Amino acid sequence: MAATDADATIISRNLAVVRERIAESCRRAGRSVTEVTLVGVTKYVSADMARLLVAAGCHDLGESRPQSLWEKGAALAAVEIQPRWHLIGHLQRNKIRRTLPLLPLIHSLDSLRLLTALDAEAAAAERACRALVEVNLTDDPGRTGASEEEAAAIVAAAATSPHVTVCGLMGMASAPAEGQGPRREFARLRAFRDALVARLPAAAGLKELSMGMSGDFAEAILEGATIVRVGSALWEGVAGA
Repeated sequence: MAATDADATIISRNLAVVRERIAESCRRAGRSVTEVTLVGVTKYVSADMARLLVAAGCHDLGESRPQSLWEKGAALAAVEIQPRWHLIGHLQRNKIRRTLPLLPLIHSLDSLRLLTALDAEAAAAERACRALVEVNLTDDPGRTGASEEEAAAIVAAAATSPHVTVCGLMGMASAPAEGQGPRREFARLRAFRDALVARLPAAAGLKELSMGMSGDFAEAILEGATIVRVGSALWEGVAGA
């Protein structure tokens, strides 16, 4: 479905509402709004809708699937739009080569094998790679992300990786019905990051905390999120979204 002027108006309004909610959470936390990057998640919308979001002023876009990132990246590049793409979903090693040139930041580094593969591909392409280590905050083995022990090993190993820089952590809270609310899990991720920084010299650069989505980004900001990944709140009321 082609985007319309009405869609553009709704998207601009939704973006303004999300930015105000981010600003209010920053005020409550005593933080500057410049400390929080909004990543607009476009995985459920077309490239045309993603184009309208960039036009409204959101220049960081997130995709969960590498194939969708390739397709939307090409479509936007064809009309001379170059957002800052974030891969927020799982990255298979056989998709690194095509994905890496598009990305300023990978949110889903979750194993030593993936770190090794990223470093090799980045070396071959003569480029740097920035990544966040995804941590499983729920202790559910069925959820994505590394355990805290595995995450610490990845951070330590990345210190000797010539081409991959780990600059923070990413985590997803469980659904409210599964636990005691997202804020406790976000606090856990922040505390884990702080413990890593205190324990490992290699962790000194872990400045980024990517946590919080449409339903819980306000709580994430209160617990120190520097990146929030927002999708449905930006597309509410948009036809075809």
